Amino acid sequence: MKTTNTKRMVTAAMIAAAYTAVSLVLLPLSFGPVQVRVSEALTLLTVFSPTAVTGVTLGCALTNAIGLATGANIIGIPDIIFGTAATLVAAVLSWKLRKIRFCGLPIASCLPPVIVNALVIGGELTYVGSAGFPLPIFLINAAQVALGQIASCCVIGLLMVYFMEKKGLDKKIFAER
Repeated sequence: MKTTNTKRMVTAAMIAAAYTAVSLVLLPLSFGPVQVRVSEALTLLTVFSPTAVTGVTLGCALTNAIGLATGANIIGIPDIIFGTAATLVAAVLSWKLRKIRFCGLPIASCLPPVIVNALVIGGELTYVGSAGFPLPIFLINAAQVALGQIASCCVIGLLMVYFMEKKGLDKKIFAER
């Protein structure tokens, strides 16, 4: 039992570190109204294990905090709270949808990160960047975030899942022992 718990903690920490590292290497793409946070592709690791929920959530929190410290995170503390919560909700929903597959791919698991982040991050950007909360600006911000999430999750994330399953890495990395 202890080995399994240790393995889960290490796996979650590795996912969090990978999420943070990718986000920081691609810092200009990871924040702002037009963003493609490539690290969000890791949200699809939840199709293999709920441990990934913890990893991507911690990675998002670290990324948002470091983004604030570097000045890249224009939303600030609300993004650390609500942006991280959005990633948590999206990751849990992706895990719950993991068994719904089309052409062998967990396409349904791509939808929560796109929808939840479009609404939450689009809302944050509108609230911080506009006087009041104008609906047209919100819709533009939400659409821009959704497009970035589609690139990250529905393209990069699905390719990652496909190749991990094809090479058996899903079983090697996420097998419970």
